[in-house]
Amino acid sequence: MDIKLKKVNSISGVVEVPADKSITHRAVMLSSLAEGDSIVRNYLPSDDCNRTIEAFRQMGAEIKIDNGNLYIKGAGLNLKKPQDGKYNIYAGNSGTTSRLISGILAGQDFETIITGDESLSKRPMSRIIEPLSKMGTEISSNDGLLPLAIKGKNPLKAMNYICDKSTAQVKSAVLFAGLYADGATIYTEPEKSRDHSERMLKAFGADVRVNGNSVTIYPAQKLLPQDITVPGDISSAVFFIAAALIVPGSSLTIKNVGVNPTRDGFIDVLKRMGAEISLINLREISNEPVCDIEVKYSKLKAANIDASIVPRMVDEIPVFVLIATQAEGITKISGAGELKVKETDRIAAVASQFKKLGAQVEALDDGFIISGNGGIPLNGNLLDSFEDHRIAMTLSIASLIAGGETIIKDSNCVSISFPNFYEVLKNICK
Repeated sequence: MDIKLKKVNSISGVVEVPADKSITHRAVMLSSLAEGDSIVRNYLPSDDCNRTIEAFRQMGAEIKIDNGNLYIKGAGLNLKKPQDGKYNIYAGNSGTTSRLISGILAGQDFETIITGDESLSKRPMSRIIEPLSKMGTEISSNDGLLPLAIKGKNPLKAMNYICDKSTAQVKSAVLFAGLYADGATIYTEPEKSRDHSERMLKAFGADVRVNGNSVTIYPAQKLLPQDITVPGDISSAVFFIAAALIVPGSSLTIKNVGVNPTRDGFIDVLKRMGAEISLINLREISNEPVCDIEVKYSKLKAANIDASIVPRMVDEIPVFVLIATQAEGITKISGAGELKVKETDRIAAVASQFKKLGAQVEALDDGFIISGNGGIPLNGNLLDSFEDHRIAMTLSIASLIAGGETIIKDSNCVSISFPNFYEVLKNICK
């Protein structure tokens, strides 16, 4: 489905964004491994999260949906062999499902095959195959790609694993596998990646200890059921933050957004650029910091981003590039090579589509150089989302300041993380 969008006069109102995708995935997984009845309130009913729900239903968890909540009767740490097809788990487009579930399957006493859609089948899985194989699991793949055939082992071998990348998906896979190990498993990364797994494992009763960029997990006999409320996803909120910042005369409030300190790099950088952003009503819900965000149109100055902050804003970089085109000066982003192995090569996608809009964005091997124009409008064009939800939403926000008409191909891919994105956007455009 294509969508046609036009420039707007201003952005205003109060919005709520969908529940956090990362937290929803983990809440479903750990609730399914717990012994007893858990509730996941305000879960994200997106395509990706539905793949995780279906996978654990196949393996013995009883999951019921009622009034926007999940009621999960866990199957315990030892799951049942899935009986769908050739023992397949279909992960769709979800890298989180495929990588995190691999850590859990590593400790089971059966073999499972994980498959995905065309896009996911091109994304690298070697990053989880290596550590899980070292723990004693047998994994075969299509040259480091899906499908993965995982023959579990229990107990797994505990290990001290040092990863050369900061990636929460690999960290989570190893920590989940560590639940089934014969001793303490230690995972170390160069920069601290999002820590939802560590926080949630602790809540479910696992022995998890964090020391700087290292996490130690001890084997578990059982996990305890929980009542979890999922906050709004900051990775969805950023699109409306961007809209309010770059559309003149705008003022917007975004309610109930998770502001985990491993996910707030986007806000930190924007404040450094001079953005009028206020975090109000700060509180903690289910061991996660949550607040309301007030944003006003701002005159921004360029700022550089390097590898030290990229893990705290990696999903937000495409829309950050848009903001940088409206700032005064030259912004350089480096250390973001991970963008090349997302749903699409986001470096190439952003550079090619922003060129069509008339922005000066140069692709680097690990980032971008953006020549800000201080608020000169962009020009509408026919744009390609590459069926990547974050690219589609970024281009949609760009259309709000682009002259003429902007058409975005395959815009329905936003359903992967934000099913009612265009409805919310329409309600705040004036």
